[in-house]
Amino acid sequence: MKTLATEFGHAMRKMRKLRGLSQDELALRAEIDRSYIGRIERAEANITLDMLYKIAEVLDCEPHELLPSRASLKGQVLPKS
Repeated sequence: MKTLATEFGHAMRKMRKLRGLSQDELALRAEIDRSYIGRIERAEANITLDMLYKIAEVLDCEPHELLPSRASLKGQVLPKS
């Protein structure tokens, strides 16, 4: 079953490649560790809103373009707050 983190990681990787950036280049421009970029893309890390906006800025896209749609998560049990 797909998770929010998995969907986000796939969207981020797709946008990064579309922009012609390596993980190293994205990390350098966003001023974050390259290994963290890899962990995000593999859904091994959850990011903050601040990080979402920072990554979107470097990828020259709107934050919502990196987020999965509700329809793509239909049927998935989301964690309760």
